[in-house]
Amino acid sequence: MIELSNYVATIPDGQERLFIDKFSPKRWKKIRKAAGLPDLKFHDLRKTSASLLAQRGVSTAVTQRLLEHSSPQLTNDVYTNVDPVLREAVSVLPVAEWL
Repeated sequence: MIELSNYVATIPDGQERLFIDKFSPKRWKKIRKAAGLPDLKFHDLRKTSASLLAQRGVSTAVTQRLLEHSSPQLTNDVYTNVDPVLREAVSVLPVAEWL
């Protein structure tokens, strides 16, 4: 996370995208192997990031812009299907008592 924060700090004023170049599956495979990561697709990271943002209360509009989606509905339908309110409701269930 420190690396991403450092990178974001270097983005020039006026640049709206996090990354200016296209990210190919071939490039991701090389990075993944060098880092010793399992066989994850880059899209898996996008979904995880969007879900984590939603869980922490980041608005759909902000997540939509980060992912460069055409509509908030797409972001909600595909990426942020974890509603923080529902997650909190499930967390109060006495699951440990049932096991």
